[in-house]
Amino acid sequence: MTLDAFHRHIAGPAGALFVDDGGQGGLPLLFVHSFAGNTGHWQAQLSHLRPQRRALAMDWRGHGESEPPEGLDYAIDSIAEDIAAVADALALPRFVLVGHSMGGAAAVAYAGAHRDRLAGLVLVGAPGRTDPAAARAILDALHTDYDAVMERYWQSLTTQARPSVHALLNVERGEIGRDATVAMIEAILAFDPLPALARYAGPALLIDTLHGDSPTALYRQARQLKRRMIGGTSHWPHLDDPTTFNQVLDEFLVKVDPHAPSGDCPPRGLAQRTGKAGSAHAT
Repeated sequence: MTLDAFHRHIAGPAGALFVDDGGQGGLPLLFVHSFAGNTGHWQAQLSHLRPQRRALAMDWRGHGESEPPEGLDYAIDSIAEDIAAVADALALPRFVLVGHSMGGAAAVAYAGAHRDRLAGLVLVGAPGRTDPAAARAILDALHTDYDAVMERYWQSLTTQARPSVHALLNVERGEIGRDATVAMIEAILAFDPLPALARYAGPALLIDTLHGDSPTALYRQARQLKRRMIGGTSHWPHLDDPTTFNQVLDEFLVKVDPHAPSGDCPPRGLAQRTGKAGSAHAT
């Protein structure tokens, strides 16, 4: 448990949702994890922020200490409803929403439906729209040889992970069953983030890694998004390099929250257009 934190469960649309809540004052932040993640993925960010402001993290349905949905309902819009349930139950005022990967897709869906509620949107490695034919090919391969496809996919995402992070991610991946995994992959492949992003006109930032670069990468499809790269990490930069990640987040908060603390000086290597470990650049 981090500084001034307490844990609670609230009623969600598909069952109880677990929330790690703590800190006081300032513009609140709500963090949403990725597939196979949980609130623990954000502990470095929560500890960093809570001395100055309220910061929360939630387990969305079927993850961590939150209940799984009936009928394997992992649609992105349904996870966005989990976010809405947390924001409403805890009476959050305007807040900054931070979502990673599949949680980032759900954050986009929430932003499109509740744009007046958000003071800012931070997407971490969030995916773009997948071509339907490509999605079908992926799902066909998954149903044909699930183990091999998932192993290749997971290895690509965890490349450059710190050993402790790599071990943690492998354990957490094993806690998600096959049927739920396939349902989540189907959900993310079916989601088109572009209409929701077009409806949200507030401050937004995409924090990306090399793992997010592809012909269908979100930054290629949504040119209005400011993009910051963090090099030398896996698909989980907030776990592999929390110092640089927190610095990038601080810089965004200063722009959206006039009362935000300025933070420390940028960590060594924080500069434009470099792909070295522990570094970030803007595009």
